[in-house]
Amino acid sequence: MSMPGADAGAPRAGLDRLLRPASIAVIGGGGWCANVIRECARIGFAGAIWPVHPSRREIAGLPVYASVEALPEAPDAAFIGINREATVAAVRALGRRGAGGAVCFASGFREAAAELADGGDLEAALLEAAGGMRLLGPNCYGFINALDGAALWPDQHGAVRVERGAALITQSSNIAINLTMQRRGLPLAYVVTAGNQADTDLSEIARGLLADPRVTALGLHIEGIRDLAGFEAMAAEARARGKPVVALKIGRSAAAQAATVSHTASLAGSDAGARALLARLGIGQVESLSALLEALKLLHLAGPLGSGRIASMSCSGGEASLMADSALGTGLEFPPLGAAQRADLRAVLGPKVALANPLDYHTYIWGDREKLAACFTAMMEPALAMGCLVLDFPREDRCDAADWAQVIDAVAEARAARGVPMAILASLPETMPEATAEAIAARGIVPFCGLAEGLAAMAAGARIGAAWAAPEAAPLWLPGPAAAASRTLSEAEAKAALAAHGLAVPRAQRADSPAAAAAAAAEIGFPVVLKGEGIAHKTEAGAVALGLADAAAVAAAAARMPATRFLVEEMVAGTAAELLIGVVRDPAHGFVMTLGAGGVLTELLRDSVSLLLPAGAAEIRAALSGLRIAPLLAGYRGKPGADLDAVVAAALAVQAYVGANRERLQEVEVNPLLCGPRGAMAADALVRLAAAG
Repeated sequence: MSMPGADAGAPRAGLDRLLRPASIAVIGGGGWCANVIRECARIGFAGAIWPVHPSRREIAGLPVYASVEALPEAPDAAFIGINREATVAAVRALGRRGAGGAVCFASGFREAAAELADGGDLEAALLEAAGGMRLLGPNCYGFINALDGAALWPDQHGAVRVERGAALITQSSNIAINLTMQRRGLPLAYVVTAGNQADTDLSEIARGLLADPRVTALGLHIEGIRDLAGFEAMAAEARARGKPVVALKIGRSAAAQAATVSHTASLAGSDAGARALLARLGIGQVESLSALLEALKLLHLAGPLGSGRIASMSCSGGEASLMADSALGTGLEFPPLGAAQRADLRAVLGPKVALANPLDYHTYIWGDREKLAACFTAMMEPALAMGCLVLDFPREDRCDAADWAQVIDAVAEARAARGVPMAILASLPETMPEATAEAIAARGIVPFCGLAEGLAAMAAGARIGAAWAAPEAAPLWLPGPAAAASRTLSEAEAKAALAAHGLAVPRAQRADSPAAAAAAAAEIGFPVVLKGEGIAHKTEAGAVALGLADAAAVAAAAARMPATRFLVEEMVAGTAAELLIGVVRDPAHGFVMTLGAGGVLTELLRDSVSLLLPAGAAEIRAALSGLRIAPLLAGYRGKPGADLDAVVAAALAVQAYVGANRERLQEVEVNPLLCGPRGAMAADALVRLAAAG
């Protein structure tokens, strides 16, 4: 598999040779390198393994080559387990020889720039040395390819050979080790660590794995997204290939905290952009490593779910109640039983059993495989997305699990009869033995290990299914880095700018004295609102006065305010609810729009939802319906609601302003947007732009 020598100007090759090698060079003579050779042998690598060391004659039972140049041919992949300075020289030699790629194990590069002054420069030198050759790392463990038996991996791991399965990518080598030790019946096709991502980032690695037809689903443990456009392209490719992606996103983006002036920044936080991004791209998000593994298991065996409508069955009322309670807030739904389900269940279970979903079928039919199968089949209405049988298995070392095998058979019969995906869920992870999970999975049934984890997996599967059923979102508006300096427009300037894009604002005049404010109020018509200009949070500073009914009241209020310039506006009446519409520039994720409860209670209520721009009217309307104050917008207890079309139009107007000012916009906020039956009007607005020049 030799290829022409690489140089700094060579085009970047793909990842096939690196990830699926036929020959491996192991550079270095320490214990880590010996471990790589051992792990390749243990997982059954059938190709050539060539240790490289200048003075050793044998490593781990294999003859050693004195240099890269002395190798029989260019290796497809190399593990470089030597110090950081020597790593650069080894990469250069491999690149010149025409190697397919290398894992750079050493640390002390860009990740240590705060401690080592030359860390960043050394990583740049590493990239220059590689030329067109591909690198994983530096500062990473490498990867395990359990499909082909290649383990460029310097430590123990729990992976075994598989014919097909899910792939995992993590930016943490230690977490990768832990994930390989899972005993959940999940076949892992690849486990890849990304390290510093100096050459090959998470998105490109993902695309390399998704291209393998033996990979069924992809799991990501994400600390940060380096290339937003690349990540978006990866998600689109996964969807096109029909391979679902689920992610555990950790950490908080410091870049998102660049917006510190508005309420939007404190509401959205740094996690909102990541959540909005994953949702927009149809990537299922989970909150724990256990849920990540369970979601991958579901996606590997059943794929995304058609909805969040599930049926639960157990032979215990306590388990049925626990399922119902634990599913609250997940988005999963236990639809009530239909007439046909009730009739068929009653015929099997008799008159003593209360029929419901979740179903406690009692123990009357325990041990009767035919009746169990008939019960499960009757429960599985074809419109359901999944059926879930709660079943904890006894300890194998102390108990007899023979009767449990009949339950598995019955679930398999119900699945075959109805064609609805089925799962067996152990409420405790330790009550689903690994061998049992593997046997259940071999029959096409999902073996969930843990109640919370199983519900989280089904919820993620339902979210992916809903995203795939919807049209693909428009390409993201990609922001550049946050500006070093910015300026904040006055409220009057901000409103004028937003009004030019369609946002409704009150009639207003500016004034430079209390007397001028009183005169302006008389011209606008009473009652009016008076605001002191040049103050970010006016309410807290006592710079807002509402419902002023005459000129004297306006002049007196102005005299009390800590301001020398004023904004006089018409008073908007008939408000059903106050909303916030804000957008922050998040360099890591895009332009994040936050919709939430507005006014003085914004941060107290913390009722908000975020989405990425551009967004359509339907997406904005759906987001509004998810707010806790949505009943106020609809009309609560006989009170008039808000004109939702006008509210959506206001959000689209803010979006239009953002789109027209993407190069300079740092943040924009309308708070409150006064929403009533006759429209939606911006009572206050803030705009922060990058300083010119």
